[in-house]
Amino acid sequence: MSPAAGGPAPAPDARDRLGRLHVLVDTVDLAAAALDGGAPTLQVRLKAGTDAERLALVSAIVERCRAAGALCLVNDRADIAVAAGADGVHVGAEDLPVDAVRRVVGPAAVVGGTARTPATARALVAAGVSYLGVGPTYATTSKAGLPAPLGLDGVRAVVAAVDVPVVAIAGITADRVPEVFATGAWAVAVIGAVAGAADPRAATRALCAAVASAADGLGAGDRPDAGRPAGFAAAVGEGRA
Repeated sequence: MSPAAGGPAPAPDARDRLGRLHVLVDTVDLAAAALDGGAPTLQVRLKAGTDAERLALVSAIVERCRAAGALCLVNDRADIAVAAGADGVHVGAEDLPVDAVRRVVGPAAVVGGTARTPATARALVAAGVSYLGVGPTYATTSKAGLPAPLGLDGVRAVVAAVDVPVVAIAGITADRVPEVFATGAWAVAVIGAVAGAADPRAATRALCAAVASAADGLGAGDRPDAGRPAGFAAAVGEGRA
């Protein structure tokens, strides 16, 4: 990922790059466990530390993602994403605006934005997002201060309003994956389902299997391994050795 020289450019279609399971991580050990379990996309949460420490954390996780053939996104911090060589960034409503982020990360980077309504979703697409994070889908204790859950109908409404991939987040477990995918969401993102598990690697494997199963009826072009790096299909079913 390199910074852009000009103004905002149209966002590339992210479906050929964006994994259908996103695991949010905040340590190298958790990232390693998720990757061993087959996670195709990691989002790095930067909750503490100096900027130098945050850069070191992201750089270490980017290196592991490269080795595993996984996508690495950074939450909130476009500058650290660029400096660490991550694949992209996810920004919320209080972070840099998407058009400004595009000027930092460049037109080829994956840029995600957070939306709860169709109107916000359409505005973010016009600004240049590659995908939308939508939630909270269900109630969750992984993050404090969240608004009321949107439910499946709320996710479905955003999916219907835009033509970029929608990633549903919050309160998602392996058992809930099928009903979330039935809304038309492209992917699911999890925090507590992996970070709070006794065995994060096994939890990731279970989520990967649930994603693969839920996508079975969607058609070959919408398989969870469509457009993924070589070896991803095996990782979904069995986890990485």
